Amino acid sequence: MAIRNMTVATRSLDGDMTVDEFKEWLRRFDVDRDGRISRDELRCAMRTIRTRFTGWRSKRGIEYADADGDGYIDDGEVDGLIDYAQKCLGLKIVAY
Repeated sequence: MAIRNMTVATRSLDGDMTVDEFKEWLRRFDVDRDGRISRDELRCAMRTIRTRFTGWRSKRGIEYADADGDGYIDDGEVDGLIDYAQKCLGLKIVAY
């Protein structure tokens, strides 16, 4: 597996994030640009916000939000991931 040099700004957990900001932040981790978020991509995203147990939490996040069971989060399932991020990761995500 190649290591890519990605520069991604870390997100503070202290402030609110809008739904659009969350989606844009998440898109930065779609390394293969397929429009879906895999478990590994979600784990990388979680690491930038200094979440502990990223492997376990990313697996749980996919299970929580993946409505069609394909193992990925697509645009139609992001709302489930937002719900998971608020309930289980303590992120503050607001509608506007």
